[in-house]
Amino acid sequence: MVKLTGYKKVKAAVFISGTGSNLKSLIKFSKTKKSPISINLIISNNPKAKGLKLGKINKIKKKVFNFKKNYKIENRILFVLKEHEIKVILLAGFMKILSKNFITKFKGKILNIHPSLLPKYKGLNTHQKALNNYEKYAGCTVHFVNSKLDSGKIILQKKVKITKNETRDSLAKKVLIQEHKLYPKAILKVFNL
Repeated sequence: MVKLTGYKKVKAAVFISGTGSNLKSLIKFSKTKKSPISINLIISNNPKAKGLKLGKINKIKKKVFNFKKNYKIENRILFVLKEHEIKVILLAGFMKILSKNFITKFKGKILNIHPSLLPKYKGLNTHQKALNNYEKYAGCTVHFVNSKLDSGKIILQKKVKITKNETRDSLAKKVLIQEHKLYPKAILKVFNL
């Protein structure tokens, strides 16, 4: 007997550059009943990204693109996304900036997770910047992607207290734990679930 759910899951692609710890948590979430998405594609700019192994383990198609000729690559990625009927892109530690042209042409939602409490500390080295400025809190943000770096509409944020002897690495670990919880919650919010 086939069990029918109330709706079909929306096909998503996850873009990664590194270890894929957020990807791992997103895959786990996508397999739950309450998840509105299924992960059908993993895209990376780094052929050595450890996260690509998760594609093999979970039988998810993966593609690696060399971003040297950005505009040509982006058009190829758009074609692949259309081919796989992808409606949502989840950026998870993806270390390339998508062009305005790509963002405009992709007919769907693009989300990103960023390791700071935006609008503070856009770009890289967010934990060190927070420590250098003697912040009391750091955290993470899930936001929609627009053409300006880390400037899209904020979906959800989670604060993390910075302790007295905090280091960049200890803060990064604390924030990452929260990222894994926040991204699924933000996806549920986007789909009004």
